[in-house]
Amino acid sequence: MRDLGGKVALVTGAGRGIGRGIAERPARDGALVAVHYGSNEAAAKESATAIAGAGGRAFTVDAELGVPGDVDTLMAGPAAGLRAHGEAAIDILVHNAGFNLMGRPIEVLTPEEFDEMVAVNVKAPLFLTQRVLPRLRDSGRIINISSVSTRVACAHGIGRPLTKGAPEVFGHTLAKYLGPRNITVNSVVAGLTRTDMTADVLADPANLERNPALTALGRIGQVPDIADAVAFLASDDARWTTDTKIDVTGGVNL
Repeated sequence: MRDLGGKVALVTGAGRGIGRGIAERPARDGALVAVHYGSNEAAAKESATAIAGAGGRAFTVDAELGVPGDVDTLMAGPAAGLRAHGEAAIDILVHNAGFNLMGRPIEVLTPEEFDEMVAVNVKAPLFLTQRVLPRLRDSGRIINISSVSTRVACAHGIGRPLTKGAPEVFGHTLAKYLGPRNITVNSVVAGLTRTDMTADVLADPANLERNPALTALGRIGQVPDIADAVAFLASDDARWTTDTKIDVTGGVNL
């Protein structure tokens, strides 16, 4: 447990999978959490209900990313939710939402597909950060959930590493820019993680055999592995850590 009492966190893509785990962790540590979702309202409400059932505080925010006006729509939700809970500012911004197209090597990737990945994975985090900054308290935290595909060559899809690597570069510049406000900017690099969203991949016995063998620690990642790394970066324990990438992959391809 880390002390996030009195803090407010906004987590994008928090209805399912890794995002849900990330949202539940700061709530358990005492933060009020804005649970963002793009389309699956039921899943987001399940996340918020689970948080409340564990004694935490949360509200949902509905905004499809990658479409015109997405950031305007997203920012309207936290503003209303913060007012309802007597808050006015944000302390922790986690960019977890992402869009991925598997099986799209360079020979077949279309401009339209790439534009969609850029819109969700690059443009949305950039301009959401821009809009959040006036509400982000000094000594705040910005955390980007990145992908091991930025480190390990991904032959079956070139768009994901390109668009997930961009926020890492953005974070490098932002960490310097926001240093005078004591705001840290870091990334958590996630590998294959067991969630409902990866169930089909992990249903293949070949993947269950191959992927653990690729890691130094010899297993598939679990959601708490990612959420606990985010919790560290969100806490005061990480006050002297900025522009850092924490590789939470079990040591894939070392």
